[in-house]
Amino acid sequence: MIEALEKEDVKSIAEKTNLQHIAIIMDGNRRWAKENHLPSAMGHKKGVDALKKTLKAAHKFGVKYLTLYAFSTENWNRAKEEVDFLMGLLANTIKSQLAELNENNVKLRFIGYLEGLNKDLQNILSEAVKTTENNTGVNLQIAINYGARNEITNAVKKIVQKGIDPKDITEEVISEFLYTSNIPDPDLLIRTGGEMRVSNYLLWQIAYSEFYTTKMFWPEFDEDALRVAILEFAKRQRRWGG
Repeated sequence: MIEALEKEDVKSIAEKTNLQHIAIIMDGNRRWAKENHLPSAMGHKKGVDALKKTLKAAHKFGVKYLTLYAFSTENWNRAKEEVDFLMGLLANTIKSQLAELNENNVKLRFIGYLEGLNKDLQNILSEAVKTTENNTGVNLQIAINYGARNEITNAVKKIVQKGIDPKDITEEVISEFLYTSNIPDPDLLIRTGGEMRVSNYLLWQIAYSEFYTTKMFWPEFDEDALRVAILEFAKRQRRWGG
């Protein structure tokens, strides 16, 4: 049975199933903190630890693209104190981890309406992208101030501004104007925290992605959790609408 395979076999499974891109909705930081009688900030900090473990596991398993939902366009509706903390945590994490990410050959990219972030954070993200742009390891996309409907709306606006003739607008053209241009669509979408919704995440790109949900909160996610998700993916029969 596939469940009996050892951890070191997961990379070959990913290769055989052509698993290139995993997208994750990192949910449950606050609920994990509450269950452990800790402030929400500790949940978010543990979430960063889970991100690092998952990135290392993705590299180990041969996953080429990893896209993580860090902050949505709707998250601005949270309490100002929490939003400020999250923005600060993001900035500090990128700055403190950039050298290690670069050494590990990770290529960073940030997707979302980045113009809506403060200038200091925009500069930090821009510098991270520039520093890692020639790396050839895991492609790590972090979705910040991201909403799929906003992404598609902006893509339509750009197409109109370009003056592209309606008869020339294809699915490929639309994809070129999305934040994820030149990135293959996710093969697998993982959501932690037990919720059963996509939360305005990569709506165009996940049209034929396989979904995997776990009740595990994001701070608990690690290499073993990713292994289980990949093994489950390997049991799916992808039909692509056929």
